[in-house]
Amino acid sequence: MKVYTMNLIALVLLSNVYAQKIPEIGIATQISNDSIVYQAGYKFIGEGVARMISPRLSEIDFQKNKKKVQDAKCGVYMCNVFFPSDIKIAGKDVDEAKVLSYSEGVFKRASMLGVEAVVLGSGGARKIEEDVDRENAIADFISLGRKMAVLAQKNNVKIFLENLNSTETNFMTTLTDAAEVVRAIDHPNFRLNVDIYHMLKENESPNSILNAGDVIAYVEVAEKEGRTRPGVNNENFIPYFKALKQIGYQGKIFIESRWTDLATEASIAKNYLEIQLKKAYAD
Repeated sequence: MKVYTMNLIALVLLSNVYAQKIPEIGIATQISNDSIVYQAGYKFIGEGVARMISPRLSEIDFQKNKKKVQDAKCGVYMCNVFFPSDIKIAGKDVDEAKVLSYSEGVFKRASMLGVEAVVLGSGGARKIEEDVDRENAIADFISLGRKMAVLAQKNNVKIFLENLNSTETNFMTTLTDAAEVVRAIDHPNFRLNVDIYHMLKENESPNSILNAGDVIAYVEVAEKEGRTRPGVNNENFIPYFKALKQIGYQGKIFIESRWTDLATEASIAKNYLEIQLKKAYAD
């Protein structure tokens, strides 16, 4: 009986450790959907820079957003779409002073709202012209990224560089490309966002996650066809989740997808991902 009891205790302890290894799932949506996603079991949402923390927002509107965040049941972990397309961050016509001023304004407001990270996708802002030398563009972006990282650190905010796909931009369209840039910037406040949807669009192998494990800090996911929410087309994310498990990833995974009926689908998507995560992290 004692041996049986001890084995049972060991299994319980092991299951607790196992449960802690499963990344927590968040959702990218407007804060007006806070109650819906909270009821579906989420604890974190991701909003948009333009709606929430852009320095272009009036102080009155920003204070309204601050109240919304304070009243929300879910925490606002990140804001995405860092730069509008009219503020170039790569290629020609990059106004460094303008970029850094805008960045600092975003970081300051993020800090005031308790937003931990800003996702740098911004396909239009980072698209480079056809006649621009790619190597020079990368070098310039790295230099700019280092300066942005210093401002982010000053405000206790992290930047997550997102790999996009080639239908959205022509600059850093694979996880491997983005990882190389993040390594070159070499700053703790400038890390890598693994967007599995974009990896699927570019037919990029989960091995890229293994190779980028030293700089990965955040993950986003959606299905390849139509950027639908997990479960619509029964997308198999397990190979990518296994790669995340292999690098010891325990951060957050956010669903960034299109929805037909969020109130109905939010819990379905979460359950679908949790099943696949448990399978991947159990192996």
